Amino acid sequence: MKVIYFYRTESGACPVEEFLESLQSKQAQKVAWVLQLIEEFDVVPVQYFKKLVNTDDLWEVRVQIGGNIFRIIGFLDDEQLVVLNHAFQKKTQKTPKNDIKLAEMRKRDYLNRRGVK
Repeated sequence: MKVIYFYRTESGACPVEEFLESLQSKQAQKVAWVLQLIEEFDVVPVQYFKKLVNTDDLWEVRVQIGGNIFRIIGFLDDEQLVVLNHAFQKKTQKTPKNDIKLAEMRKRDYLNRRGVK
């Protein structure tokens, strides 16, 4: 069973929580359902959780509700801990490079503050 953790900046801000609070109720419910799926199942369908290629070991939570597509990017801190650090509404086919760079920067920040080099 995996545990999902939301990254917090050094000042205590939580970008993923802030994004989730901006969603409509049904959208937030669907995101919560997908996160629960990731926590409870050892093998999660790639429809919901997929490794991003050409990144620093980033994974994306994939949520679609109606015509809206949401992505939450994060990484595995160990086999059981999923750290989610960036979320956005996807409007293009490919995940934007700026979103990937931001997620990689937050991953480095998290690991540095945790004492992992």
